[in-house]
Amino acid sequence: MNPQMTEFPRVILHNSISLDGSLTGFEPDLGLHYRLAGRFGAEAHLIGWRTIKTGFETFGEGIPPEVPADFRAPRTRKKLPYWIVPDTRGRLKGLLHACRGSGLCRDVIVLVSDRTPGTYIDHLERRAYPWLRTGRDHADLKKALAVLSRTFGIGTVLADTGRILGTRLLELGLVNEISLLIHPVLVGGGAYPIFAGLQKKIVLLPRLKRGFPAGSIWTVYGVGNRQRGSTRT
Repeated sequence: MNPQMTEFPRVILHNSISLDGSLTGFEPDLGLHYRLAGRFGAEAHLIGWRTIKTGFETFGEGIPPEVPADFRAPRTRKKLPYWIVPDTRGRLKGLLHACRGSGLCRDVIVLVSDRTPGTYIDHLERRAYPWLRTGRDHADLKKALAVLSRTFGIGTVLADTGRILGTRLLELGLVNEISLLIHPVLVGGGAYPIFAGLQKKIVLLPRLKRGFPAGSIWTVYGVGNRQRGSTRT
């Protein structure tokens, strides 16, 4: 694919956190998390490779072996979102078929760079995974999302990911909204705060707040000082 610039999609950062802002150390309400995520109507979810690996290690029941169907692109999932995964070093080799087989995505689109091993590109090609090369060492997210918006008709991207990729998106001004499902639990000393790595001030505009019977609170903010700088991850 040719990484030409085009209209940029709306990007929403969506996470489940504890009351003290931790991404880990508690049991999130995944059912509610994904129900709320679905309300944004995103055509694609942007997910970091670390989040995928951690998810399978934490919630999975082992990685099944590949079967012949894993070497063909799914054809009957048009209502599901794509998963866009930056994986320039091939760390998900041997895991991608589990993503495709989860039934949660239309297919997996892998973002690579000039330094991605050729053996990984061959791996993707043999299994008919859509892939896009942008950037020298790391994937250039801004260029990639612009191309994917045009090529796959993606107007809204939901970044359901961990702290590293989410922070990078914020620092480079590519997030339109932040959606947080806050759980009624304090993690304390073992917390992994969602915004601990943020190095700039972000102005937020309150848009929505809703409580649930179990004590969780859903809050959505617009990002006031959004910019469009060069994006790498």
